[in-house]
Amino acid sequence: MRYWDSSAIVALIEEEPATELVVGWLREDPDIAAWALTAVEVAAAIERRGREGLLTPGDRRRALGLVERLGGSWDEVADVLGVRRQALAVLARHALRAADACQLGAAWLAAEGRPESLPFVTLDRRLAAAAEREGFTVLTWPEG
Repeated sequence: MRYWDSSAIVALIEEEPATELVVGWLREDPDIAAWALTAVEVAAAIERRGREGLLTPGDRRRALGLVERLGGSWDEVADVLGVRRQALAVLARHALRAADACQLGAAWLAAEGRPESLPFVTLDRRLAAAAEREGFTVLTWPEG
């Protein structure tokens, strides 16, 4: 099992430069752990693309359907108070956005406080750096 941030899940659903890479990671290990609000973050990215005219209405519906199906199959961290506690601690150590701190807090809970036990998948470089400093093995977009 691996913990997946929303940035990597978006690349599974919509074609991006990193799509081939993340699809390979999913093939290697199809078990996903994710934060309870990851589906909201992914849907927000899809809806934004739709509003920007980057997705047809049919592509938008297809993508949202994939989010629903994929979200129904992953192990979800739903402990909001635990994630909040961890996110607040993470914010004291790293310059992250609130949603990213929650992602890292959820990963910490999914790993049961042993970050070395759960690989962290993200395409966000700032979040990847923070996750590495917290002790996670991170799968991310190669430096370029």
